[in-house]
Amino acid sequence: MKKLLFIFLVTLTSVANAQNTIAKSANDITPLIIGKKIPNLTLKLSDNTDVNISELLKKKKTVLVFYRGGWCPYCNIHLQALAEAEKEILDMGYQIIAVSPDSPENLKVTEEEDKLKYTLVSDSKGELIKAMGIAFEAPENRKSVIYIKSNGINTNFLPVPSVFVVNRESTILFEYVSPDYKHRLKTEILIPVLKNLK
Repeated sequence: MKKLLFIFLVTLTSVANAQNTIAKSANDITPLIIGKKIPNLTLKLSDNTDVNISELLKKKKTVLVFYRGGWCPYCNIHLQALAEAEKEILDMGYQIIAVSPDSPENLKVTEEEDKLKYTLVSDSKGELIKAMGIAFEAPENRKSVIYIKSNGINTNFLPVPSVFVVNRESTILFEYVSPDYKHRLKTEILIPVLKNLK
């Protein structure tokens, strides 16, 4: 019995630790699963003010997006597609929050260039990205750009682009996580998902 308890505790510890580490590759991540809660952490908005994620999520059901940064063309296309669908998403009672390792100053650039009205959040230290289990070691050819775009805070990780639908209690209701950064959840699929979750 003690041996079984030990194995169970080791397994639990391994799963918990996996959520706070940086995976070797995008294929090795261990994302939080449906039914789990988004960790309560304080990050930064584009105006450099602190924001508590749980407080943001309490406002409305949320489409919580993780993207690599404003330097990534695939991310910008995805962010713009969400902006185009924003009215329909808002009309269903949801809000959109997008998180990246970019510094607040660089979030501001993305907001202006992509004409975004929804909330962008900076996680340059990767606290939420790691806690979500979607952080992985950035390829060498990306490390200089993430260093610059995070104002020297992020030197080695990227998030796997992901979409989580979360209720006001911070519980994950749906998720789309693709290790291939070129594949994003299309809004034509997201909208029916949101309708079904109402």
